[in-house]
Amino acid sequence: MALAISSSFPRGSGDRAHDIPPMSEMNTTPLIDVMLVLLIMFIITVPMQSHQVEMQLPNGPPPTVTIQRLKNDLRMTASGQLSWNGQAITDRELVSALGAVAEMQDQPEVHFRPDAAARYERVDQILSIAAKSGATHFGFAGNEQYRSVF
Repeated sequence: MALAISSSFPRGSGDRAHDIPPMSEMNTTPLIDVMLVLLIMFIITVPMQSHQVEMQLPNGPPPTVTIQRLKNDLRMTASGQLSWNGQAITDRELVSALGAVAEMQDQPEVHFRPDAAARYERVDQILSIAAKSGATHFGFAGNEQYRSVF
């Protein structure tokens, strides 16, 4: 008794349409479609990030910066903090103080004294503010402190 094995694929029938071998690669098109749908759903469901920072601002009038008639001392600490004639000021107050100096008929001198350990980027910011203000008698003072730095 002979055992006959039959398969669903005909062998060597000579018809090319039936002799196609099975596909060995995976069809990735449905996988890509599913991934794109998931990506779009993720983009839609993620909340928008806001770049707002909650901040308590001081109330009342801002402190006035006193400007002396002959010379004013602008100092900067190693951490980049500014002081005008011994009084701590912000960059915005410095802009208004240098603007007031520039508007004077006889402009007083502004002596800028940055700390030797201050970052050059911060010094450059202050020099930019001074250049835009129009104050003509703005200069460095106390340069002897840099002799030991270099």
